[in-house]
Amino acid sequence: MRGSILAHIYLLLANLIYGVSFTIAKDVVPHYIGPFGAIVIRVSVSLLLFTLTYLLFIREKIYKRDLGLMALCGLFGVAINQLLFFKGLSITTPINAALIMTITPIMVVTISYFTGRDHLNLWRILGILLGICGALIIILNRGSVTFSGSRSIGDLCVFLNAASYAVYIVIVKPLMARYNPITIITMVFLFGSFIVWPVGFSEFNAISWAQLPNHILLELAFIVLATTFLAYLFNILAMRHASPGIVGIYIYSQPAIATLFALMMQKDSFSPDKLLATIMIFAGVYLVSFAGREQVKQPIK
Repeated sequence: MRGSILAHIYLLLANLIYGVSFTIAKDVVPHYIGPFGAIVIRVSVSLLLFTLTYLLFIREKIYKRDLGLMALCGLFGVAINQLLFFKGLSITTPINAALIMTITPIMVVTISYFTGRDHLNLWRILGILLGICGALIIILNRGSVTFSGSRSIGDLCVFLNAASYAVYIVIVKPLMARYNPITIITMVFLFGSFIVWPVGFSEFNAISWAQLPNHILLELAFIVLATTFLAYLFNILAMRHASPGIVGIYIYSQPAIATLFALMMQKDSFSPDKLLATIMIFAGVYLVSFAGREQVKQPIK
């Protein structure tokens, strides 16, 4: 029971960071730093922090039979996921990106169901639909949604990012039973960096550090330390006690968190439909994670 509660706390903290960083990342990329260059910074600094944590506190043996799966996790959970999301966000609109990202939990639950790692029931289906409706109320309230013209490439990048992250959430779960979360996330970032570095080196090398304003440097530090290091750490800790479907459903809280952050920064106005959407999103989280779990008779493998 304690592990389950901690898992929900970790997931809430991770998605709180993600919800806030959605606006912050758009402020940094691509106006001051290219999307791939920003990912090189994110992955490099986070890999250093995770490696130091692993060497100082963990130091457990890694079996050769698991290296292939860890490499796949690095491919889907770091390389494809981060590169495509930042690239897509730099091309398309925040509305399109946020709308497309809401499909991630659907992909997670679907992949988990067909791989036998999770189960569907009436409560979970209802929770998913409720979460989708709540997220759409917030997203569509921001303005019109377009899927045409030059933005279509950005939309496709965000779509592939959502699919990649869903695959990562599902395939990383078996490693949870054999390794400490720090070990897993360190190896995931290590393998992911092998792809990120060559892809993003040219944009990283083009950064004019002396011309970056102080507030951009602070926002970049938040993206690296909080959005990458802490958020990934919280997610991997949560996965020890939460199913992939529960991890995925928390993504629905990000639009609500992003709206609340905008209100705090006085960049948006409050309205009854946003309150309704927030209630619907967290009601969906409850149905999937609590009411839905009680109806699942077969334990998750």
